[in-house]
This record gives sequence, structure tokens and C-alpha cells, in this order.
Amino acid sequence: MLVLELASRFRKTRAEQRFISFISMSSTIGIGLGCFVLIVLLSVMNGFEKELTGRILSVVPHGELYSKSESGIENLDAQLYRFSQDRRIATVTPYTGLTGMLQSKGELKAISVTGLPVNDVGAKYAERVSQSDWKRFSEQKNGLIVGKGILSSMELAIGDTVQILIPQATQDLTFKAPRSITLKISGVMSVGGELDNQLGLMHLETASESIGITAKAQGIQFTLNDPFSAYDTMRDIGYSYPQAVYMSDWTRTQGHLYNDIQLVRAVVYIALTLVIAVACFNIVSSLVMAVRDKQAAIAILKTMGATDRLIRNTFVMQGVINGFIGITIGVTLALLVAPNLSDIVRFIETALGVEILSGDIYFIDFLPSSLHWQDVVITVVVAMFLSVGATLYPAHKAAKVSPSSALH
Repeated sequence: MLVLELASRFRKTRAEQRFISFISMSSTIGIGLGCFVLIVLLSVMNGFEKELTGRILSVVPHGELYSKSESGIENLDAQLYRFSQDRRIATVTPYTGLTGMLQSKGELKAISVTGLPVNDVGAKYAERVSQSDWKRFSEQKNGLIVGKGILSSMELAIGDTVQILIPQATQDLTFKAPRSITLKISGVMSVGGELDNQLGLMHLETASESIGITAKAQGIQFTLNDPFSAYDTMRDIGYSYPQAVYMSDWTRTQGHLYNDIQLVRAVVYIALTLVIAVACFNIVSSLVMAVRDKQAAIAILKTMGATDRLIRNTFVMQGVINGFIGITIGVTLALLVAPNLSDIVRFIETALGVEILSGDIYFIDFLPSSLHWQDVVITVVVAMFLSVGATLYPAHKAAKVSPSSALH
């Protein structure tokens, strides 16, 4: 192909043209680096989103309905059966929630305890609670499972007896002495991040009895087939529910994590796309200088019958080659690094003795990575579009070179 042959010859530089070659090489490196970093960082964002779904949303209910009445959910069994027929819903679980202060050895710590039917939810917590702890918990009616952060901060141990103080309000909004529940630590739960310092589990019957729920449960927890439809689904369910209830979903309680991930993803994409665009501007600089340097060659080609379109396509192809090389190098490196990023970072942490992500602060203690091919395709398309766009002005200038002026 004549255009490709001419573009390849124009890319070859003489000794006095090393500066043009340097600018061309820097544009190629810039495009490659931008593609590499963009794909890797998008993979990290995908990894965080995957871990959010797999860890936090595997424990935190996607949605909740809880009774406005102090007696609890009416006709619970009938409602559970009705919801089990809804295709949007994966599982439904009755629960009773308590929020109070955990007291032990003169220390107090805020805790949110959920009473659940222990025999029905064992599989849900299988990865967060050891099998021995769960067996012990299921056998103790007054058992309590707490997050590992609570266990550590209060220096508790399995078998310790603790009290949960639950505030009580009267009709005139004055407070009574808090109600006290005595429980025994049966096990520890590991979810990640701040949840390990907040959550606890107890038996549904014990929780309901302790706060005077005459029905079987205070509310219903929902696990949805699509967690990200929780906002619309829960409002559809809540507004049509026959009893006065409050409704909530995970986007209200843990949605800030997902929103932060999406915000960082958008910022990363915009910033690194601009980096690629800046690298493509170097293509403009190198091609403009190449046009000036090759004016005589362009004029000779025109006198031999080369059309403006041929000259224009030649310089477009020259820029496309630079962009293609950069994109190929960047994408290849990203495909090698992104799937193995977690292992690479863990090796660096071990070698340097540092901790990039602390499990006490974040909901994971490692850097996740999940490569999505659509991110690779979008990055390649955007980078190639910018590379081609950067060649249009220099190619237009090359096509306008006048043979009489250039050979004068």
C-alpha cells in the first residue's frame, strides 16, 4: 500500500532530525503510558466495586421494611411467602434490630445488633463467621456474635458475658432507664472496615422478646437479584405494603462507598484521557515539523502526480502508526499487570514492610483488580480517535504544500 510505504519512509529520520524523532517518540510513550495507567486504574475501580458487592452487600441487607408499630410485622409468614414469589427478590429474612451500648468490664461501645433466625441464615455468614463459632452461636439462645473490631477494642473473648443497654423513650419523649440484655459472646464476625466496629448478631426470638415485639419480628430484610436496583425496588414494595412500615435500602446506609468508587472512576477516566490527549498534541508538533522538513519531498511527489488526498493520507497514517505503537505497548503491559496487580502490590508491601490498605479503615486489606474487556476496548477506541484527530491539521498543511514554492 503506497500510503503505508510513504508514511514508513517519512518516519525515518536523518541525524539532523533527531529532535523531531524525540518528539514523535515522546508522543508514543505518552499514549502508551496513558493507556496503561487508565486500564490498570479502571481495573482497580472494578475490583473495589466487585469487593463491595461480594463483601459488604453479602452481609448488609439490600433492603429493609420495618414496622412502624411497636408490635412488629403483622401476618409475617404470609408476607414472607408473598415476597418469595417475587422474581426481583432472591431471599427474604425476618429480623429484629437493636441499637444500644455494649457494656463489659466498665467499658461502653455503640453497637447495632440484628436478631435473625439462626438456622436460616448460616450460609449467608459462612465466609464471615467460622463454622465452630456459628455452631456455638446456634446452640446458645443468649449467644452474641460481634465484629472483630469490637472484640479487639473491648478486649473480649469467646465465652465472656456482656450486657447491651437499650434506650427507652416514653410517650412524652422523656427517657426511662435503659433496658438491659445479658448475652454471652459466642463468636466473631469479619466483614471489613468500620462494619467490624459496629455490627453484632443474636437470635431473633431473644431480640424480639427483649424489646417487646409481640409479633415474630420487627421487620423483613431483602436480598435482591440485582443489588443496584434496591432504591426503586424497595420503594415499589414499601408503597404497596398493607401495613404502615418504614423502608430503607443499602444505598442509604452504605451507598457512599459505591458513590465514592464511581466518582473516582469518573475522575480517573477524565484525567487520564486528558493525559492521552496531551500526548497526542505531541503528534501534532512532530508532524508539523515533519511537514516543514519534507516540503521538498512532498513537492516532488506532487510533480510526479501525487494527489492532495494521497499526501494527506500519508501524514494521517504516520500519526496513526505512532498512536498504534503506543496503544499496543500500553495495552499489552496493562493486560499483563492488571490481572496480577493484587499479587504485585502484596509483594511490594512484604518487601518494603508497608501497608497500603488497612483493614481497620477500609473494608478490604488488599488492592483488588478486576479487568473488564469493555474498559480495554473503550480505552483503545478513545486513544486511537485522539491519535487520528491529532493528525488532521498537519495532514491538511502537507496537502496544501505548493510544489513551485517548495522547490524554489
